[in-house]
Amino acid sequence: MGVLSSKCRSTARLDGKTVVITGCNTGIGKECVKEFYLRGAKVIMACRNLEKATSAQTEVEDECKNAPNVGSIQVVKLDLTSLRSVRECAKKISDNEEKIDILLNNAGVMMCPKDTTEDNFEMQIGTNHFGHFLFTLLLLPRIIASNSQPARIVNVSSMAHWRIFGGKMNFDDLNWKTRRYNSINAYAQSKLANVLFTKELARRLQEAGINHVHTYSLHPGVIKTELGRNLDQTFFKGVTFLFLTFTTFMCKSPQQGAQTSIYCSLSEDCAKETGLYYQECSKTNPSYRARNKEDAKRLWEESLLLTGLGPDYNFLNP
Repeated sequence: MGVLSSKCRSTARLDGKTVVITGCNTGIGKECVKEFYLRGAKVIMACRNLEKATSAQTEVEDECKNAPNVGSIQVVKLDLTSLRSVRECAKKISDNEEKIDILLNNAGVMMCPKDTTEDNFEMQIGTNHFGHFLFTLLLLPRIIASNSQPARIVNVSSMAHWRIFGGKMNFDDLNWKTRRYNSINAYAQSKLANVLFTKELARRLQEAGINHVHTYSLHPGVIKTELGRNLDQTFFKGVTFLFLTFTTFMCKSPQQGAQTSIYCSLSEDCAKETGLYYQECSKTNPSYRARNKEDAKRLWEESLLLTGLGPDYNFLNP
């Protein structure tokens, strides 16, 4: 259990609210499903593996069967490694929901061996950024339709976005076509992209006069989840065991790791904030690269092109 872990103290209810969470059949995503369900929300689990997601749904419902005033849970198919799947999922949700009050972009891959998505993106930036970028923009009309004050878009990033971990946007080779592949640096770049996207989306929403939709990015902490399942393949057999052994007292449980995501999603304390970065249920400064306005703007423009939305895409009139 993590020795340093804050807890979201908000008692806010989510009755009548609709929450979409990506990658939530296990780990901190599953803990967020449970938390929002207990608070009365309609929770839509957007996951790649429907069998695992349905099993997780059943587990949460069984654990909470005696709790009063719970919400509801639905499962939809979302494979962030496929822009086709992203579009299909976003359309299905948009067709069935009049509004979305909270979008929690939680899914991610970490330090996996070199691979590409269906659309030929490097696997980590393709999953962690491009998939979520497209998903968010396609759902944005439904988020704007929310009457929540504010509606919230929460992007789970990582302290790995710092330069010390290799966090740097290489706009000449975002997808590692010409460079020698480095899984750590690729992961760091994808997590930096999460923070830059959060900042730029906040700026563009405010510029468009959309003041009731706020964005948040965060570091959840070092968590003992399945996210590190690729370490043995990336480095050498046994490194996962060594990592978990030496970080046992630093690693958070999934419940502890979910706290900052929950805080950014519903706490009254950050309701008036947007475009910022959080850790331990408190705003903090991201790396200086994550505060680069020109990089944030360029990433937005590159992402519009690479996801097929086009340079003239207008989220107010898609």
